Order: sequence, then structure tokens, then C-alpha cells
Amino acid sequence: LQESESENKLDGETASDSESKSEFSGSSPVPTSDDTPEVLNRALSNLSSRWKNWWVRGILTLAMITFFFIIIYLGPMVLMTIVMCVQIKCFHEIITIGYNVYHSYDLPWFRTLSWYFLLCVNYFFYGETVTDYFFTLVQREEPLRILSKYHRFISFALYLTGFCMFVLSLVKKHYRLQFYMFGWTHVTLLIVVTQSHLIIHNLFEGMIWFIVPISCVICNDIMAYMFGFFFGRTPLIKLSPKKTWEGFIGGFFSTVLFGLLLSYVMSGYRCFTCPVEFNNDTNSFTVDCEPSELFQLQEYNIPVVLQSVVGWKTVQMYPFQIHSIALSTFASLIGPFGGFFASGFKRAFKIKDFANTIPGHGGIMDRFDCQYLMATFVNVYIASFIRGPNPSKLIQQFLTLRPDQQLHIFNTLKAHLVDRGILGSLEDA
Repeated sequence: LQESESENKLDGETASDSESKSEFSGSSPVPTSDDTPEVLNRALSNLSSRWKNWWVRGILTLAMITFFFIIIYLGPMVLMTIVMCVQIKCFHEIITIGYNVYHSYDLPWFRTLSWYFLLCVNYFFYGETVTDYFFTLVQREEPLRILSKYHRFISFALYLTGFCMFVLSLVKKHYRLQFYMFGWTHVTLLIVVTQSHLIIHNLFEGMIWFIVPISCVICNDIMAYMFGFFFGRTPLIKLSPKKTWEGFIGGFFSTVLFGLLLSYVMSGYRCFTCPVEFNNDTNSFTVDCEPSELFQLQEYNIPVVLQSVVGWKTVQMYPFQIHSIALSTFASLIGPFGGFFASGFKRAFKIKDFANTIPGHGGIMDRFDCQYLMATFVNVYIASFIRGPNPSKLIQQFLTLRPDQQLHIFNTLKAHLVDRGILGSLEDA
């Protein structure tokens, strides 16, 4: 016992710090409430709280969907800016919860270091994106070329600076809590920043890979709520008492059907299906290309069992519609677990919502808890089943090499093609 007490003293732990061992003991819940606009309060004053909440959520949902359409119309640059803004707001909401829970301890430099680490991680990820997708622009500008060449070293140096600042900020009596918050910050960065980076990567593969998954999550959220509101009777999970099996199943079928229809409409437009690329001549983004096989109508045979039901033997579909079934299925069956995870997190801290940014919906994180999980799945799905080698990027990198290096690669490739008999057959042709 004496040895244990001496270890605690060496570790800078006091009675107040020991009390924090119990899970969030003594921490006050973060106050959150929905600030419903006064106009809606007056208009819906005669309704019960259940129907009032239904109308508030419905009106604000329509407003958010309208805003979503507007930013899609404004193009990929605006979309990337919105993703960045959403990421910052989600980070702020989660960090604020941690700050409020441990506010009484007045931890030094916590907020400053948290935002500094956010800056470092964003510099690393967005620097990687710029180098990858704007390669020729980076090579053309001397300052960008230097930053690109030493990008990872600069990123690591910035992180090390923050790490040293954290160590220097350690104060006796608060060691344990400071390390709690150091871990809190890094887990938040992993959940929020990494996923938003993947969303941008999905966007560059084609806006359809950005819009369809996000729309499927939105559709599932809306339809699960609607089915649960009108038909829900059987509780689904204890973490979210309002979730029902009726809403879960109704949301699944509605989302799969919605994904098929939306992907069919969008597959016919190049502005949605073409990868987002940077045009060096105009210094702007372009989304014009020859559609790949994924976005060209093909004829498929209907299974014999279903032929008698639908009355057709074949059907014309875009191959992307088949992939949309996988995306909508994930959005319906696995995506909601992001919401369940967020519900468990909020219950742990005895809060209703992450914030009160959107009346009837809570904070931005409350609306994007499933989107982040979906973004990771889409990125993994594209890398596993869709993406192949990109010849244009290889050529861009090839042209930046020295002439002797280009000649060496040319001779190596020529010898390889001759050995395989490809070059000879082409010359004969």
C-alpha cells in the first residue's frame, strides 16, 4: 500500500485526480437544447410535442436538402470547402464536450493544442491531396515544388512541435486528465479528419461517388424515421429507444430502391460520372470525359424465377446501378451503427445532442455520424473493386523526369513490349 501511494505521488496524482478514475465522475453533463425559431414555435403551438417535433424536423430537413442541391450545383471546389467547414464544426462540437466535462480542472493549453493538432493533420492530408491531384501545377511552381518534396518531413516536424508543447504543458496534479484529453483529441482527429479526407478522395473519383452514398444515408435516415414514426412498435436497440425494427426494415427497402433510381438518373450525365481533374491550361477543374463502362447501358438477363413475375426476359441497366445496391445496402444495414455509436457516446456524457446548431436535429455531428462511416466504406469499395491504374497520372510524372531517366524508362518499356510480342505486332499492323 505504501509503495502504491508513493507511486501515485511520483506520478503527480492527488485526491482530486484520483476521483477522476471513476468513469466521468463529478462531470457535469453538457447542456444542449434545440433552439427552435420563434416563427415555428408560434405556427406549431397548437400541436402536441410529438407532432411539433415531426414538423420541425421535416421543415429543417427540406431546408438542408435544398442547401445540398445548391452546393452540388456550385461545383467540386465549393463541395470541398463545405466538407472542410463541416469537419471543423464536428471537431469543435466533440472537443467542446471534452472541454466542458473537464472544465473545472482548467487544463492548460488544451484548446490551443487541440486546434493546433487539427491544423497539422489537415496540412498533412490536404498536402497529400494537392500533390496527388495537382501534380503538374505543383511541379510548375517553385515554392509548391519545394513544399511537395519535403511535405511529409514538414508535417512530421509540425506534429513533433505540438507533441513537445503538450509535454511542456504537463502540470502536477493534472497528469492523468491531460493524457485523457490528449487521447480524446487524437481519437477525434482519427474519426473526423481522416473520414473527411476520404470523402474528398471519393469526390475526385466522380461526383456520383460523393452524391449517391451521401444521398443514400440521408434517404435511409428519413425513411427509417418515417416508418418508425407511423408504424414503429418493436424497439430495435437499447442505445436508441426510439429506433424500431419497422423503421429499420422500411428504411432498408426504401434506400435500395432510391439508390437504384438515383444512380440510373445520374449515370447519364458526364458532369456526375467523370473524375474531377485539374486542367492546367485553364487552371480550373474539369469533369468532362468519355464515360467508362460503368456508366454505359448494358443488357442483363433477368433470373428465370423472376421472369414470370415481371414479364421481362432482359433489362437495360448501368453497371453502376449494381454497385449502388452495395452502397445503399451498407447505408441501410451498417451505416446506422454510426448513429448507434454516437448515441452511446452521448449517453456516456448524459447529453441529448452534440450541439444545438440545427433545431430539431441537434449539432452537425448528429447529422454526419453515419456519413463518416459511409465515406470509409466507399473509399475502400472503390479501391477494391473500381479503381485501376491511372495512365494520365503516370504520364504526368514521366514528363517531370530528367531526359536520361525518361530515355531509360522508354528503352525498358520498349524491350518489355518486344519480348511479349506486342510491339512487333503493332509495327506489322
